[in-house]
Amino acid sequence: SMEGGGGGGSSFREGEKVEARYRGKARYYPGRINRDNRDGTYDIDYDDGEKERGVQGELIKSMEGGGGGGGGGLATPSRPTSARPGSGRSGLREGMKVNARYRGKQRMYPGRIARANFDGTYDIDYDDGEKEIGVREDLIQPLDGFSVTSPRVSPRSNRSARSFQRGDKIEAKYRGKARYYSGRIAGPGRRDGTYDIDYDDGEKEVDVIAEYIRHLG
Repeated sequence: SMEGGGGGGSSFREGEKVEARYRGKARYYPGRINRDNRDGTYDIDYDDGEKERGVQGELIKSMEGGGGGGGGGLATPSRPTSARPGSGRSGLREGMKVNARYRGKQRMYPGRIARANFDGTYDIDYDDGEKEIGVREDLIQPLDGFSVTSPRVSPRSNRSARSFQRGDKIEAKYRGKARYYSGRIAGPGRRDGTYDIDYDDGEKEVDVIAEYIRHLG
């Protein structure tokens, strides 16, 4: 029989709790085996509602048992425990207003933490209506700095309080690059604290964060 051939560790049963590398990425996401396709691949229902079909066995690891003899799952150091969310170095917690790098891009977007996940990642509802699940802690910055009690005095909120008027002559980092380009403020962006810019060379850019803009003169 084919069972257990070729490495034993990669056969999973339907309903088993696992972590898998969603779309082959480096990170593991928690879920369950929905179906064993009998060809070494599995269909997975992730805890966050995503589904993925035909996942290779080597991209999956069981969260049950943990290889230390049955029932030892909770004691294995590799298994994330429910103590992680909100107790990491960042102090991120559900409902907190944050800036996050949407899809890992350079630019920060404002939103709030919708959910702290057991694997130390966070689901974010962005102010513009987008949602993102499983965002790594290092891509998120709390908007109230690290002082939960007095958000208004944090250096971050002072810095982002830079404001511009339509028609202001400015320089801005086009697409978040290092170089500044000259232009004018065309008006406020769709997101709070962002602006639409008409550059002198004819380019336009929308929703530029204030931190990327400075007054000319």
